[in-house]
Amino acid sequence: QVQLVESGGGLVQPGGSLRLSCAASGRTFSSRAMGWFRQAPGKEREFAATISRTAGSTYYADSVKGRFTISRDNAKNTVYLQMNSLKPEDTAVYYCAARPGTIYSDYGSRIPAGYEYWGQGTQVTVSS
Repeated sequence: QVQLVESGGGLVQPGGSLRLSCAASGRTFSSRAMGWFRQAPGKEREFAATISRTAGSTYYADSVKGRFTISRDNAKNTVYLQMNSLKPEDTAVYYCAARPGTIYSDYGSRIPAGYEYWGQGTQVTVSS
């Protein structure tokens, strides 16, 4: 079993940056691909980014590509999401999630049903 706890959310002005962290417990973290999703009020949860278990490969939604960077530190059981050039439309609750295996780039890696464990989420608000 994997428990995930996100942190680092907050209020930021447009054009600003935030770094989200997701601390994982459990011995299987390093064997799992990981992802970040977000959910704005009244909208479905949407994919943002995913990373392979070794951190050698990443994949991003078009809406965040070039602005967000996903990374992980397996020694610290932590996955990160660096968010730059933030826009008001990035406002959402951000969730990290753990896949049941190592695959990070298939269709299942881009939908919520493809993930086995979820954190409680952290709020990101982009507003002036």
